[in-house]
This record gives sequence, C-alpha cells and structure tokens, in this order.
Amino acid sequence: MQAPDDFNPQPGLAEEMEPGLRRILAPNPSPMTYRGTNTYMLGTDGLAVIDPGPASDAHLDAILAAVQPGQKITHIIVTHSHLDHSPLARGLSQATGAAVYAFGGPQAGRSDVMSRLAAHGLAGGGEGIDKEFTPDVTVDDGEVISGDGWELEVIHTPGHLGNHIALAWGDACFTADHVMGWASSLVSPPDGDLTDFMASCRRLQQRSWRVFHAGHGAPIDNPKERLDWLITHRESREAAILKALGQAPATARSLAEQIYTDTPAALLKAAERNVFAHLVDLTGRGRTAPQSPLSASSVFELSGG
Repeated sequence: MQAPDDFNPQPGLAEEMEPGLRRILAPNPSPMTYRGTNTYMLGTDGLAVIDPGPASDAHLDAILAAVQPGQKITHIIVTHSHLDHSPLARGLSQATGAAVYAFGGPQAGRSDVMSRLAAHGLAGGGEGIDKEFTPDVTVDDGEVISGDGWELEVIHTPGHLGNHIALAWGDACFTADHVMGWASSLVSPPDGDLTDFMASCRRLQQRSWRVFHAGHGAPIDNPKERLDWLITHRESREAAILKALGQAPATARSLAEQIYTDTPAALLKAAERNVFAHLVDLTGRGRTAPQSPLSASSVFELSGG
C-alpha cells in the first residue's frame, strides 16, 4: 500500500489499474475526501462505471472522454449515496442511456436504532447525503451484476452508510468508503452505524482478497492487514471511551476532546460523531447508558454507574 503522500494522481486522467480496470480521480479534494473520489471504469467493451462521483461537469466530461472507440458505458453502479459518490449518476445516465444500480435510496439499509434517532430529530453531521438519489435498479446482498466480460458480486456493507455496498470482482473488491488506506472510515449517526460497521468488517474478513480498490486513496495491497487494523483501531477507541467514563460521566463532545488530542480543530466535530457512534454501539451492548433519552448531547456513564 502506498503511503498517503505518494498518492497524487491527476484529476480527470483515466489510469489503468490492472487489465480491464481504469480509475479517474474526481476534482473534489477535501479533508473528508482526501485527493478526491475515485471513479472506476470496469470492462473492455461494455463498461461499468463505479461511483461516478460528485456533481461536476468537468468530471462528467472526463468519464465520457475515457470511453474509447468500440466501447460503451452499459452500467452505472453507486456504492452509496453520499454527495461525493452518487450525484453524477443521473447526468451520466442521461448522457449514455445506462441504468443506475444501487442498494437503494438514502435511507435504505438504515438500522432500527438509527431510524429511531433520526425520527427524534438527530441529523447527519455534514457528510452530505444525496437526498434525491434513486437508482433505476435496486440490487440485493449476494446479487451478481453481469456485464460484457465482467461480473460483480454485491456485498451489503452498512456502517459508513446504511445503503453502502462493496463489489467483489474475483479476488479484488471495490470497498468504497468502508475500507480505505489513507484513513479510517467515518461512522456518523444516524447515517452511520458502528455496530453494522464492525459486522461488515468481519464479514469481509471471511474471504481471501488480493486487493481493495477504495473510494478514496491508493489501492490497498494488504487487505487482511488493513481489516485487522480497522477492527483493532475501533476496539482501541472503545477501550479509551470506557476508560474515560470510568473516571466520570461525559458527553460525546467531551470524550472526543479527551481522546482525539492530536485531531485538528476542523475535524473535531467528525471525531465527536465517531465517539457518539461508539456510545450508541456500547449502549446497545449494555456497556454504557445515557442519563437521559439517547441523543447526541446525552451524558453517558458506565452501565450500573
């Protein structure tokens, strides 16, 4: 796996990753998207576009320009409906006639506890949901999407977002925002669910992978080690939260300030959402309890404390 500073491709340029697979970087760098969104083009004649990316005329032009003589875009597959992955799907569909495939709309796959939080007014933390997104074709876990010389197995991987899917292409997997090499995935309630995220990680662990092609950043050439790290990382955060609550009850905000001491101020809100995701998970497992009805501003304590 490349070090983050080594990954700096030119936006708009279609680069071959391996035979039959190209990547085009979208021009949307940010602290949350790294260099930008990776759009993948799979196939040799009939092409699948995986994650067309944000609403960007320049990126749409780059995708269309990458279609070579004799090629045609036949499938548009969206891994999840965040604003950096799905909005361009409709414009690309209109330009090519290809149908848009996804697990469902923005609330598809949302867990019961997150549905209850949303119903009581908890809003997303600014990650940017594509609220208007609707696929032409809804795909289910385990379904195979077939094209001209390629097949992709749908693996429902909720956690970062309820409708998030990974796509298995033989021993390679398009992991979108669930597994990335440059950073751990953001899990922000009510759209993200840490209980689901950990289960999805462990599900991916059950298979032997050669490479992960992520939604942002370089390919991950050590998938097993990266999954092990993600799980260990989350478990260490959980241990830090439980240790802090052993000293005194606290809110997600105060816990984030105690635990994420090296996090830039601009990312502290995201860290707070991550901590809250842990607290929801821990509460569901009976390890912690809110002192008032569960909300992002609740004061939490160890169960029985």
